[in-house]
Amino acid sequence: MRTLLTTTRDRFLLALQYQDYRNLWIATTFSASAAWALIIARGWLAFELTDGSLWVGVVTFAATGPRVFSTPIAGFLADRFDRQKLLRWIFALNMGNNILLALLVMTGNAGPWTLTFLALTNGTLRAAQMTTATALIPNLVDKDHLMNAIALNQATQQGARMLGALAIIPLLGYLNIEAAFWLCSSFYFFGFLQVSRVKTRSTGVINKSQGFLSNLLEGFVYVYKRPTIMAMVLLVLAHCALTMSYESILPAISEDKLGAGSVGVSALIAGVGGGALLTSILLAGVRSESARGKLFLFFAFTSGLGPMLLAWSDSSALSIFATAVMGANQAGFMTISHTIIQSLTEDHVRGRVAGVYSVHVGGSMAVTNMANAAFADIFSASAVLVFGGLIFVVVVFVSLGSGSLRKLYFPGAAQPAVGATAD
Repeated sequence: MRTLLTTTRDRFLLALQYQDYRNLWIATTFSASAAWALIIARGWLAFELTDGSLWVGVVTFAATGPRVFSTPIAGFLADRFDRQKLLRWIFALNMGNNILLALLVMTGNAGPWTLTFLALTNGTLRAAQMTTATALIPNLVDKDHLMNAIALNQATQQGARMLGALAIIPLLGYLNIEAAFWLCSSFYFFGFLQVSRVKTRSTGVINKSQGFLSNLLEGFVYVYKRPTIMAMVLLVLAHCALTMSYESILPAISEDKLGAGSVGVSALIAGVGGGALLTSILLAGVRSESARGKLFLFFAFTSGLGPMLLAWSDSSALSIFATAVMGANQAGFMTISHTIIQSLTEDHVRGRVAGVYSVHVGGSMAVTNMANAAFADIFSASAVLVFGGLIFVVVVFVSLGSGSLRKLYFPGAAQPAVGATAD
């Protein structure tokens, strides 16, 4: 038994030996669980208040859309100031925002517009948190353990879908919805305590001879001048838009197909989180670049299949299984893509590159989530899922024609040096 535990630790949990990384990992678990619980609670409240999916899409857009405009600024701040102190402020502000939301819901003063505004604030702060944490992680572990650290971080981000959903199911089913918002506030409080224990101090490098805008745009220039990184960012954009923008239509699926209400939405999200958590942990043990590349291509293709399975399902058990398949494949794709981009990025600009990455990812998900909600009211949620899944399978097939991406799928030739501009 001791041998098994030692093997598990040395293969899958290497990054957790670093105390500062461990503190950040726990803080991320709390904050990500709060974020996913909020998506469910806000979405269901909007669905109940308006009796339709459109406002669910608007509120979800408000929570994810800020990644378009806030992450470049957050990336600049993460390269300009102490990243740990910046994270502490972000956690404190998000806790305050959620306490206000809980009070408004409890007093019956949270209408659709109020939900949208506070979701916008929460989304802005969460986007800044994810960007700053992304820039900090490589400073908390040795370079050889970066893949493991990123995989474990993705495990918390993805597995929090399950943890956040399971945490609020009893509250939604047996208490009231305002209790769910109070729980989310407490999650941010415990996250704040953990991130305050991180001792590592790190910043990027800002060119003081240039103005704010020039330094801000350096991340975009860095990404757009490097074909491999740019190809990765575009592929991830398509993945997020076509296979991961489904939160706004889950209430309709739960109500119309399963008749399970808000508890059904939580169960579907929990299925996504369970599958995502399993894949992310397994990927923490992958060390071969060849295996990583082949898994990346595999997860790319299979990411399009999960939404189609959910669309065809007409039972609760099969639907939860379908969301677990979705979570497993999507988490595998996102974990590997994130690792590849981080391994190709220099530390002095890491915060701003993380911001650029988040702009493309978050922007695509925010816009598509709102569009999917509108299309679900016109056509059906199932039709939206099938269309997105099929289109992404086509995108992956076309990507095989890209020399930059083929080198990542099948890494036989030497990989580009960090910061290099050639493929």
